[in-house]
Amino acid sequence: MHPDMKEIRCTILRGGTSKGIYILDNELPKEPELRKRVIQAVFGSPDLRQIDGLGGADTLTSKLAIIAPSSREDADVEYTFAQVGIDKDVVDFGGNCGNISSGVGPFAIDAGLVAAVEPVTTVRIYQTNTNRILKAEVPVKDGKARTAGEFHIDGVPGSGAKITMDFSTTAGSATGKLLPTGRPVDTLKVKDREYQVSIVDAGNPLVFIAAESLGLQGNESAAGIDGDPALLQRIEDIRSRAAVLIGMGETPEEVTKNSPYAPFFAIVSAPQAYVTPAGGNVAAEDVDLVSRLLFMQKMHKTYPGTGAVCTAAAIRIPDSIPYEKLRREADGRQVVHIGHPAGVMDVESIAHMEGGETIVDKLAFYRTARKIMDGIVYVPNAVFAEKGK
Repeated sequence: MHPDMKEIRCTILRGGTSKGIYILDNELPKEPELRKRVIQAVFGSPDLRQIDGLGGADTLTSKLAIIAPSSREDADVEYTFAQVGIDKDVVDFGGNCGNISSGVGPFAIDAGLVAAVEPVTTVRIYQTNTNRILKAEVPVKDGKARTAGEFHIDGVPGSGAKITMDFSTTAGSATGKLLPTGRPVDTLKVKDREYQVSIVDAGNPLVFIAAESLGLQGNESAAGIDGDPALLQRIEDIRSRAAVLIGMGETPEEVTKNSPYAPFFAIVSAPQAYVTPAGGNVAAEDVDLVSRLLFMQKMHKTYPGTGAVCTAAAIRIPDSIPYEKLRREADGRQVVHIGHPAGVMDVESIAHMEGGETIVDKLAFYRTARKIMDGIVYVPNAVFAEKGK
């Protein structure tokens, strides 16, 4: 035992196109403010480089999964997600991350929380942030989650074992409704300008806008959008105003401060060609819809799992902006191809109309995951002694 630091067991695991720290719930203190400080210390936040912790100074690697056994009859494990601010003093529990979700099943199997059944183990996950049950179909061998396989996802080098994530129960997870306002399109007045948006809630709530509404083509790179401060501010003004409309905050300023993670914000356009940062070519015929998604006021370098789930639901809602941008040949197809900055992501999307409303039947996507490290992270004793800020 170190005289100046406390030990916390953890795992670093890549889930999909994100990387997170996975910690068993009983490793963290229960008191909320202390728990927040300990989590920040684990990541090295707030600090732009996260130099004094495990965070990678990137929104896609500053993610936490807290795991515990579940006493629920319909779940095997419980999972709480947190997006940890990098240079901001925030630990946001306001939503879920689909990519990090894809690592929960493998983590639970390897930790012995779920019995491994070959060749595929279904792990039922109670997602506490959204109060929904997720299902992960995880390939296993010799009692452990498999990592080797032939399935490739754009944004991750190489290939791995294919994990199917079923998010079919997540419609209305944050607001109680797939369409929180009851309308497929809403008009927001922001700083004397009007914008048409579609606000949809599945997996995570998402604000969709047509690229042309922002003066964009829709196939811009992350560097191009992140490098335009005026555009980022306009996007945040729209996002925060939409969040207030659906009850996620009292004022736009409150949303920006307290809920920078959700709702997400997606800029959608019809199928078109573009070049990925790695030099790959995405042809218009390869995709059914092109999207650029932002969270934490930064553009996602690939596409988040919960964002894919929400997009998969939105394209089935007649008159919504994603529906209007979708290739019409995809209307009757179960698998839809979303074009994102690093390539293409496939989602399963099935819905039907009932009483004039869209009812979701199937929302699923595919990921790979790999454990990178099991070990101990050291947190200074001073963090535990610090008084609440």
